[in-house]
Amino acid sequence: MKKDVRGMLNAFTQGLGAVSETNKANVNAFMRLLSTGYKEGALTTKTKELMSVAIGVYNRCEYCIVYHVYKSLELGATREEIMEAAMVAVGFGGGPSMAYSVTLLKDSIDEFENDFK
Repeated sequence: MKKDVRGMLNAFTQGLGAVSETNKANVNAFMRLLSTGYKEGALTTKTKELMSVAIGVYNRCEYCIVYHVYKSLELGATREEIMEAAMVAVGFGGGPSMAYSVTLLKDSIDEFENDFK
């Protein structure tokens, strides 16, 4: 059964906003950490997003997969780059990582890819 990946993306971003109303310091600290880590440096932000896709697949974090596929596409990553990053994770995570790659990850690319063409 396909998941509503756009709904998952919206739920995640809206959830961050809602939790920040009562836990502003924690959410802001998390967001500062992310913004520091994703800044352009020796690695491009796009490369860091592709790394995040692989980590999400390895850890089987559904919201991470959906969010970082979206961000990777937003930064110009191709379907091939995203799938290649996921296949690196499969080398470490085996069957469960492959399962998430051929379902949720593929569905996320299918859903969001046209948003950035």
